[in-house]
Amino acid sequence: MATYKPVVVQAIPKLGERITQDTVYWRGYKTPVQIKEFGAVNKIDFSPVPPYNYAVTASSRIHIYGRYSQEPIKTFSRFKDAAYCATYRDDGNLLVAGSEEGSIRLFDISGRAPLRQFDGHTKAVHVVGFLSDKYRIFSGGDDYSSSLWDIPSATEIVSYSEHTDYVRCGCASKVNADVFITGSYDHTVKLFDARTKSSVMTIEHGQPVESVLLFPSGGLLVSAGGRYVKVWDVLKGGQLLVSLKNHHKTVTCLCLNSSGQRLLSGSLDRHVKIYSTTSYKVVHSFNYATSILSLALSPEDETIVVGMTNGVLNVKHRKPEEMKEKSQKKRQPAYRTYMKGRTYMPKQEDFCVSKPVKRVLRKYDKLLKSFQSSKALDAVLEPPIRLYTPEVTVAVMQELHRRGTLRSALAGRDEKQINLLLTFVARRVIEPRFTPVLVTVADMLTDIYQPVVGQSAIVDRQFLRLQEAIGKEIDYQEELLEVLGMMDTLFATFTKKNASYLEENRSNGLTETVETNMNN
Repeated sequence: MATYKPVVVQAIPKLGERITQDTVYWRGYKTPVQIKEFGAVNKIDFSPVPPYNYAVTASSRIHIYGRYSQEPIKTFSRFKDAAYCATYRDDGNLLVAGSEEGSIRLFDISGRAPLRQFDGHTKAVHVVGFLSDKYRIFSGGDDYSSSLWDIPSATEIVSYSEHTDYVRCGCASKVNADVFITGSYDHTVKLFDARTKSSVMTIEHGQPVESVLLFPSGGLLVSAGGRYVKVWDVLKGGQLLVSLKNHHKTVTCLCLNSSGQRLLSGSLDRHVKIYSTTSYKVVHSFNYATSILSLALSPEDETIVVGMTNGVLNVKHRKPEEMKEKSQKKRQPAYRTYMKGRTYMPKQEDFCVSKPVKRVLRKYDKLLKSFQSSKALDAVLEPPIRLYTPEVTVAVMQELHRRGTLRSALAGRDEKQINLLLTFVARRVIEPRFTPVLVTVADMLTDIYQPVVGQSAIVDRQFLRLQEAIGKEIDYQEELLEVLGMMDTLFATFTKKNASYLEENRSNGLTETVETNMNN
């Protein structure tokens, strides 16, 4: 009796992952450290001076963490309700934060009690920050207003009430000490100059604005809202340069790396996308467990900190260069170890012993070997095989068809099994590598279960889906044939033109040659 030959699964070549310098760079971070906060993390801000501690705003507290500490080294908790947007000053000595009750508090990093309290907003203040002169603070609140405050006197300098919805984000210019920008849920981004009584520029984003970012040069502005990240040229009056739509859900935060050559965006779709600021294409992506609310990158790009809706703080540190060099210098076995005995040729008096190789059959192969066609088909319709390796399922169907037992394996099934089969066929029949086999399977299913059509709403729905999928594929094929016909016509025209052009050149060459000979 001949030995059983396992089912041959058609191997489809896969595209290899493209490894770029960005891929290598952004993968050079250690396994993340998870820190649990008391609530959703709405803001992360790194100190601009060494040792680059970072402030995390969550619930009614502000925690200061060291770069490698997993416990807060300092806590500010003088808030009756939620705290928002704790931001460092450029010298790293002061910290300002908004609150749910509408007040703004200024803290000294070395102390605990607030140095100043600014009252003027009637609702929650979600946006606060320092102007680049270090002596003024800008703010934006849910009362639709944006204000400018003087730190020494703790008084309001000017208030703007131009937005028509909540003001939820903002930033200050590092080039001009009088310029700051706010973004609102009224879909607009407004640029204010402290020397004027109204905004000097209004940009329409088109979605509720969740985050704004100004490039260090002050010439480019990035706004995020909805699924869009948009880049604007401020020097050209707010001209739109590029609109990026790489996220599937609302973009909540933006960040630049230390060189300004990479832009990072975090979203509720659990992804952080990294863009090149020259081409604005995605060069890398990070995936996280839950929706992302805040994101920050340390001044030397050594640490990435991400805050999520479930209150978890995800901290990634870059691997030291020394560790990379050591890992690369691991001693490998000598080359001769691998090549030992490879070139040995057996002599005439040698006795060669062949070691029998034990072949392990998979479950469906064992069932096929014992001629259990229906159970073999059931085995390859299990979720792990059906969803992740559909080529195995199709290969078993093809083998059953070759044996002539496919019809009997498909017959005699209940409503749940018919639904499963029809779902698989409707989903995969449009793939060219599976089409020849699955068209046969669909034909048999239609013949076998045609008498029961109308008895089950689920089965009827799946038959309609199958009909729709095949109808769409036929339409696509017809359109492709039309395009091919058009292309054939164009190619034929080009060929005729080239042929006539060559003939003309040849005839001209012959004429010139004859004339030259006659003259000679």
